[in-house]
Amino acid sequence: MTTLEVRPAPTVTALVDVEIVVPVYNEEQALRSSILALHGYTRTMPWTSRIVIADNASTDSTPDMARALAEQLPDVEYLRLEQKGRGRALRRAWSQARARVVAYMDVDLSTDLAALPVLIAPLLSGHSDVAIGTRLSRTSRVVRGPKREFISRTYNRLLRWTLRSGFSDAQCGFKAVRADRVTALLERVQDEEWFFDTELLVVAERNGMRIHEVPVDWIDDPDSRVDIVSTAVSDLRGIARLGREIASGRIRFREVSQTGGPGQVLRFLVVGIASTALYAALYLLARQLLDPVTANIAALLLATAANTAVNRRFTFGITGRDGWMTHQVKGYAVLAIALVITTLTAWLLPATVSRTTELVALTAANLFATLVRFVLFRSWIFGGSHDRHTR
Repeated sequence: MTTLEVRPAPTVTALVDVEIVVPVYNEEQALRSSILALHGYTRTMPWTSRIVIADNASTDSTPDMARALAEQLPDVEYLRLEQKGRGRALRRAWSQARARVVAYMDVDLSTDLAALPVLIAPLLSGHSDVAIGTRLSRTSRVVRGPKREFISRTYNRLLRWTLRSGFSDAQCGFKAVRADRVTALLERVQDEEWFFDTELLVVAERNGMRIHEVPVDWIDDPDSRVDIVSTAVSDLRGIARLGREIASGRIRFREVSQTGGPGQVLRFLVVGIASTALYAALYLLARQLLDPVTANIAALLLATAANTAVNRRFTFGITGRDGWMTHQVKGYAVLAIALVITTLTAWLLPATVSRTTELVALTAANLFATLVRFVLFRSWIFGGSHDRHTR
């Protein structure tokens, strides 16, 4: 039998590419068949993996069955916790993991395993930081009752209204995180039960981490151990707590962020330089027919549309159509600041200045406005966004 010992945080050389945690509580009926299916599937993948059965204080024969599976199957380990709580199990297992990517999935295998490589690939490549399955995408195929469907959609809408979340499905039991990101996230996640997933995603998202979404094929487990009422009450308390902590500033999210920083600033500056050059060219073109103020407005309108679109994809890593129009509208709202800065500059220019001086002054004003735009892009327009690559 192999058992997990307390191990160092993932700062040493990774032993496997992916470690998949399967939290269980009294799952003697489903455990063996599910672990055998998952183990067989992972053996066909091009990356190395380990499966950890995280036992949340089971009182049936689950511990004995899990130990037997750990003895029988290579790269399967057993972790026993004496307290219940999915979040508690994931925290312990992920904290001890020796892998490049840590993941988890529900023991009932409600999510089709065909989505697993799509979930893992962007994390192994370094393209994204967190990956989640979503049952709420238009391309997801989901079989579950209307009651659970209504609760799920209502809960995720509530997250968008209260915490301004951008991810679509907080509670799907199918997630993965890069190991070099997970330690900082776990330090700031307080919940030990079902709200753990939501809190982890909110913290990651507010730090600009890339969240990759995978539409999944999902079949509801009629034997689910989840108490919907108590879980809903706990989730509402969690939302209220997070809202208070965000509003009070007690959670300093920026300390966790590793996807922004110099790289993001550099990308924004590259786009800014290119869009400024586009603005200058458009201004000179429009100036052939229009006065300085009108030419400036026309050039800004066109350059802003291009700037927002390119920053959306290149600087902040957002793809797909979701939110595209909202981002453009917000981009034009921010344009009002640039218009004030550059229009005032145009009005203040003496009529006798040369076209070259006029262009230099307006270009300098536009560059200053671009710096203001970056702050608003990061904190408002794309602050709650993430990349939405789908299969």
